[in-house]
Amino acid sequence: MCNKLFAGRRGYFLGFVASFGLVGLALFLQQKYNLEPCPLCISQRIAFMALGILFLLAALHNPGRVGRKVYGLLHVIAAATGIGIAARHIWIQANPDKVMAECGAGFDYIMETFPLKKALDLIFKGTGECSAIDWTLFGLTIPQLSLIAFVGLGLFAVLLAFHKKA
Repeated sequence: MCNKLFAGRRGYFLGFVASFGLVGLALFLQQKYNLEPCPLCISQRIAFMALGILFLLAALHNPGRVGRKVYGLLHVIAAATGIGIAARHIWIQANPDKVMAECGAGFDYIMETFPLKKALDLIFKGTGECSAIDWTLFGLTIPQLSLIAFVGLGLFAVLLAFHKKA
C-alpha cells in the first residue's frame, strides 16, 4: 500500500493536494471567522503555494533517481523557508511586547510601496497585527499549526526523494 501511495507521481500529487489544501483551509478560516491575515500569514501561504507548485512540477515530471533528489532538495528548501517564517511568527506571538504595539502596514501596501529588499525586511520584522492570536485549534495557533505542516511536508518530501520508484 505504501509503495503505491508514495510511488512516483502519486506521492508528489498528494504533496500538491496537501499544500494547496492548507492554503484553501487558510482562506476558509479567513472567510468563516472574518480573520485578517497579517504579512507573516500571507508569507506562510506563499511558502505553502511554492511547496505545492514544486510538488506539482515533480508530479508532472515524474523524475528518476537523481531528479527525485533534486526535487527533494527544492522541497526541503521551500519547507525550511516556511518553517522559518512560521517560527518567527510564533516568536512574535509569544513576545508581543518586543514587537511594535500598533498595527503596521498591510502586506499589499508594503509590497506596492517599498523596494523588494525593504519590503521583505518590513514583512519579516512583523507588525503589531502579527502578534494577535485570533483563532486556535487544540490550543495551537495558526502559525504553530503551519509549522507542524511545514515540518510534515518537508519530511514527506524527503521520504519521496529516497523512495524507490515503483
